Amino acid sequence: MKSFTYERVTTPGEAAASARRNTGAKFIAGGTNLLDLMKLQIETPTHLIDVNGLGLDNIDATPDGGLRIGALVRNTDLAADTRIRRDYAVLSRALLAGASGQLRNQATTAGNLLQRTRCPYFYDTNQPCNKRTPGSGCAALNGYSRQLAVVGASDACIATHPSDMAVAMRLLDAVVETVNPDGDERKIPLADFYRAPGDTPHLETVLTPGELIVAVTLPAPPGGTHVYRKVRDRASYAFALVSVAAIVQPDGTGRVALGGVAHKPWRLEEADAQLAQGAQAVYERLFASARPTADNAFKLSLAKRTLASVLSEARA
Repeated sequence: MKSFTYERVTTPGEAAASARRNTGAKFIAGGTNLLDLMKLQIETPTHLIDVNGLGLDNIDATPDGGLRIGALVRNTDLAADTRIRRDYAVLSRALLAGASGQLRNQATTAGNLLQRTRCPYFYDTNQPCNKRTPGSGCAALNGYSRQLAVVGASDACIATHPSDMAVAMRLLDAVVETVNPDGDERKIPLADFYRAPGDTPHLETVLTPGELIVAVTLPAPPGGTHVYRKVRDRASYAFALVSVAAIVQPDGTGRVALGGVAHKPWRLEEADAQLAQGAQAVYERLFASARPTADNAFKLSLAKRTLASVLSEARA
């Protein structure tokens, strides 16, 4: 491991200012992803900014009937919150489908959104990877790509985003709140938070240098029936081959989002509009631009069957 300096901060503004002052700095809270990447020297921060003392670990009601989730709320606490279980059940179920209990006890809301891909070529420093080393190439394109993206990818990267929580957050129209080193705040819909890989897959979000996530806001509860289904190679401690989150209303309308198929939670509002027409119509809109490889083409039929099963369960 390379040497680095370490600092504890007490306010979001102090954290953001430190990040600008220290080139190569990284924020750290639970560290469940960052520390692993540091051990492999994929991430090599020169300075770690410990944000655990910022007090961003509350879940508060908002004036419009929604919830404001602090960036440091642990995944276990978020999944167990009575309001989340009652009004945003799809989020609780997605969280419980991810990782182990020990990791959920440490992992934070912001860290979950920002975790990096589990593409095997990203983790293998002997292989070229545009996400790890821009311009080096993508070994996955001609390699083993069974777990990788079938839609939304590019000629520079076919990695997937690993988060279960983010899929449910996207379904719920979550908004990410941030502060930058100048003290400016902004609200970013999760729909706009992740960048398409394009020619710059190492730029994964729209966050600017030093910008710190302080909260994620959920709008008023959407009602309806909530379902989260995760299909994986083994029953636990595995990332999704395909996951489907859905909310279906009594009149047959609703919304769906998928994980394990793209660089971000995959939701298209024009596909939601087809929900009353059935799973096939939704599937055709979601995967109209699909570009699978020979290894992962099975994900298309798997997504179609899982989507049909989830919608059938929700309507029942």
